[in-house]
Amino acid sequence: MDEKDRKILQLLQSNAMCTASEIAEQVGLTTTPCWRRIQRLDRDGYIRSRVALLDRDKMNVGVSVFVSVRTNRHSKEWLENFRLAIAKIPEIVEAHRLSGSIDYLLRVVVPSIEGYDSVYKRLIEVVEFSDISSSFSMEELKFTTAIPVEHA
Repeated sequence: MDEKDRKILQLLQSNAMCTASEIAEQVGLTTTPCWRRIQRLDRDGYIRSRVALLDRDKMNVGVSVFVSVRTNRHSKEWLENFRLAIAKIPEIVEAHRLSGSIDYLLRVVVPSIEGYDSVYKRLIEVVEFSDISSSFSMEELKFTTAIPVEHA
């Protein structure tokens, strides 16, 4: 991994639709060596996928809800049931198992408070929790899917 590879990854993160020739020009390579680098980065697993990021407001899911989950059950069976439940709810776009006093943190995108209530009801219908606390995002101060490339 050198500076040219990092720059390629940075450019692809900002726009995965860039052509190899556009990237090559910005990185200071000709198209063929640049394309080979992109293929190697892809093959070596640095690039997990290439996606289109949709506008949440236009898709009518502009409300973000952060859901803190606590459970009294810490079994393999409970965790698998939880994984299956959240996989079936498309409004849950992130799920993290945490250390500390909160067991899991979910990020949910919905059109409204009523939309979140529907997600909440679907979730508690299939999984038992000791506590669920929801926080509605009032303003998104920063959002990016780009990760730092300097550490690779």
